Amino acid sequence: MADVEISELMDKLKDLENRVSRLEGNKVLNTGESKKKLSIREFLKSKHLNNDVQKSLAIGYYLEKYDTIGSFNSNDIKKGFKEAREKVPKNVADKIQLNIKKAHIMDSGEKKDGFKAYVLTNSGEKFVENDFED
Repeated sequence: MADVEISELMDKLKDLENRVSRLEGNKVLNTGESKKKLSIREFLKSKHLNNDVQKSLAIGYYLEKYDTIGSFNSNDIKKGFKEAREKVPKNVADKIQLNIKKAHIMDSGEKKDGFKAYVLTNSGEKFVENDFED
């Protein structure tokens, strides 16, 4: 291969890597040499959240995508509110149920720490990724 072709391939590869990184939701912030995990507070601040139902969904998304847990329960959502320094809703389970009605969260069919566990649905993930716009 000619040097020009190799250079073009390298440019295309860099472009594809950048696109994949954006599509993955920029799970890691690049801070020079070291990589730092995005905090739950920073993640919530980056979203356009209108209410506690959306915040609960965003926290569930964060737990699945950034903390890479398989499923979450209402206590995990409460901890997420606290870690983000957000006021914890009086009835977190109700916020989860409202997300279930919207088909953004579903029962995982298992228990976690003795509580019912949940996962985001595909439409729930897309709703968060589209900044809470259908």
